[in-house]
Amino acid sequence: MIVTIDGVAASGKSSVSSGVARELGIPYVSSGLLYRAATLLGLEAGVDLHDAPALLTLLETHAPRLEPLAEGNRVWAGKRELTDALHSSRVDAGVSVVAVLPELRAWVDAQLRALPEPFVAEGRDMGTNVFPQAGAKFYLTASPRIRAERRARERPEDIPAIEAALIRRDAKDKVQSAPAPDARVIDTGPLTLEGVISVILEGLGEVGKA
Repeated sequence: MIVTIDGVAASGKSSVSSGVARELGIPYVSSGLLYRAATLLGLEAGVDLHDAPALLTLLETHAPRLEPLAEGNRVWAGKRELTDALHSSRVDAGVSVVAVLPELRAWVDAQLRALPEPFVAEGRDMGTNVFPQAGAKFYLTASPRIRAERRARERPEDIPAIEAALIRRDAKDKVQSAPAPDARVIDTGPLTLEGVISVILEGLGEVGKA
């Protein structure tokens, strides 16, 4: 079983996916963390983030590894844990550059497809490109302002600045972030985290009855 949960930046994908995975008793995998790991390693090495061959060479050397857990994914490069460093502003600013590179997308897709089922797959194109065969697909969205307010609770940054950055990110990610035709779209704006998880679990129950 694969459940895909896609959506725009800061729509709550990670928290929702973790909650759904815990309820189902299976891991969840975050594709975004692998893109962020590639971005972080590229920045640290001084590699041009537009240079796909150089980034791939770097990834072959450092080989980031995703550890999928229901309570939250962890990312390692050898014995060094990268997880806490993946959500900095500089990684935020660079990850969209990396995520549009076809070579990097293929690298991330290969890492994800090698993971054993079952799991909840979280990202932007899990239901459209990586796991089109998934039997249950969901897509999360919310207004830029609501997403900015949520992100501001996690980071000491100005809400209007976060909102502006999210709008720019949405424009860059537009192609990758389109929902699958058979995905259920959920506006998380008026819902609590528990509410979104409940909607997805109800949806999974309906899929199981079909």
